[in-house]
This record gives sequence, C-alpha cells and structure tokens, in this order.
Amino acid sequence: MPSLGTDPHSVRQRVEAMEKVLERMFVIPGINKPVGLDVILDIIPGIGTISAAALGSYIAWEARNLGMSKWQIARMGGNIGFDMLLGLIPWIGAIPDLFFQSNTRNLRIIKRHLDKHHPHTKTIDVQPR
Repeated sequence: MPSLGTDPHSVRQRVEAMEKVLERMFVIPGINKPVGLDVILDIIPGIGTISAAALGSYIAWEARNLGMSKWQIARMGGNIGFDMLLGLIPWIGAIPDLFFQSNTRNLRIIKRHLDKHHPHTKTIDVQPR
C-alpha cells in the first residue's frame, strides 16, 4: 500500500499504483494486452471519458508537486488531452486507448525525472513476458 508522504519515494509508489489501476489491472486473454480502468471507463459515453481524464490528471498533479518542469507537465497534459479526445468517440474510442495508454506515458516521464533528481527512489522494474 503506497504511503501518504510527500517525499519522492512515496510519490513514486502512488503514481505507479495509479498507473497500474488505470492501464494494467488485468490482461485480456488471447491477445495478452493489459487493460485497466481507463479503457473500461471509455466504454461509458461522456462521463466515463471525463472520469478517466480526471483520474489521469492525478498523476500530473503529483508530478507538479514533485517540482517537475512546466514543459514536462505540459507534455503530460497533452497526453491526457489526446487520450480524452480519443475516448470521446462512443465505444470505438476505447480501441485506440488500448494502444495509446497516456498514463503509462506519463509515468515514464515521472520516472525519468525521479531517476535523475532522486535516484534513491529507483526501483527495479520486472516486466512480465
């Protein structure tokens, strides 16, 4: 369970947990593609897309609290906005969202920042095959 502290290690734990819920909650059998709440919410027209964007914005908010540059925050906002535009297409918008995964992209931006400025928070990523 991620802690509620404001230190970089706690922030890393929270954004990694949020990204997992939004993008990799379970794997679709047969195609081995991870799916999370972001895609599921995109199936609900309107409110689902807005809810997914709001949850994704939490990751950008945590990045702002880390003191990341305005450019990095803007890139993250662009990822969230593009993902939201894709999701506005009822039902069909969930398909490109399977491949774009804005929250995973935003997590990579945060990890690069943390690895550079707070290397003590670095963790070993184990990717399933």
